[in-house]
Amino acid sequence: MHISTSSSAQAASSPYNWLHSAIARIEADYQRSADTHLIPLRLPAFTAHGIDLYLKDESTHPTGSLKHRLARSLFLYALCNGWIHEGSTVVESSSGSTAVSEAYFARLLGLPFVAVMPRSTSPEKIAQIEFHGGRCHFVDRAGEVYEAARSIAAETGGHYMDQFTYAERATDWRGNNNIAESMFTQMAREPHPVPRWIVVGAGTGGTSATIGRYVRYQRHATEVCVADPAGSVFSAYHRTGDATLTAPGSRIEGIGRPRVEPSFIRTLVDRMIDVADCESVAAMRALSQLLGRRVGPSTGTNFVAMLTLAGEMRERGERGSILSLLCDAGERYLPTYFDTDWVDRTFGDCSGAQQKVDALIG
Repeated sequence: MHISTSSSAQAASSPYNWLHSAIARIEADYQRSADTHLIPLRLPAFTAHGIDLYLKDESTHPTGSLKHRLARSLFLYALCNGWIHEGSTVVESSSGSTAVSEAYFARLLGLPFVAVMPRSTSPEKIAQIEFHGGRCHFVDRAGEVYEAARSIAAETGGHYMDQFTYAERATDWRGNNNIAESMFTQMAREPHPVPRWIVVGAGTGGTSATIGRYVRYQRHATEVCVADPAGSVFSAYHRTGDATLTAPGSRIEGIGRPRVEPSFIRTLVDRMIDVADCESVAAMRALSQLLGRRVGPSTGTNFVAMLTLAGEMRERGERGSILSLLCDAGERYLPTYFDTDWVDRTFGDCSGAQQKVDALIG
């Protein structure tokens, strides 16, 4: 029996056509993007002692934050696992930067996107998600986002992306253009090319897991520090190993969680530094002045930990470098963290914290 179907006709009907096209679109988007900058932060109180500080500026991604990398990885992971198909509704439990970035990639692939978030989410974040074509679904309490996201995915026949579970496994931690490999490549010609410390915050835990695995795999003498905001459960979990712990939750957007998330791998974190809310805000303001541009509050949290570690190195007479992330730009937070009245209402008087941060800077 002769079958006349041509190879081109077979190719046209291949179930992998849309998948291959979707991956190609994401890869083309990546190819159009340059790597993010590494900014040397010259603080005389530390450079005089041979201690250099750096910030990797993740605000320059197309969606304006570190979460652009995570969203790309999550989409590729879900596509290659066969979880997302043509027409799939993509759902995420996020009120912040992850939802903005995932909405961007969903629109790139022509897919509907739903972000599940508390009703208290700022109008600015909602507008950013909707700008990229996403829809926002609101719940009354933050702890309800997980189940609501699963329900919407089930009702629509779509896929719940679940950043809090898959963030630590969606990125190739051995290299392949991940953030850790990029950091070490950019540090190669600096006076201390292998950082003594890398400081990150944790929302999902994916970034600390990727960096922690990479430095061990490459056998670098680098330790990973997570700066944890007040109200987050991660610091207590790191101390105790008790995954049933809960906490009130962080008031610093993007980092800290009220429950232990599966993607936070405590054994990959060498040190936790607890940071008070007013200290995060004070450090955000101080760093914005030092750089001549606004940075977000989670970057302020990172900066407090950097200054703490640098001060300890100085006391020990230790030389080296400390590297952290500029997570997103401060323009997203003009009505909140950069508004004095809002800060006073939300956190109280932060003048004492400002004096402490200024003293750490020297």
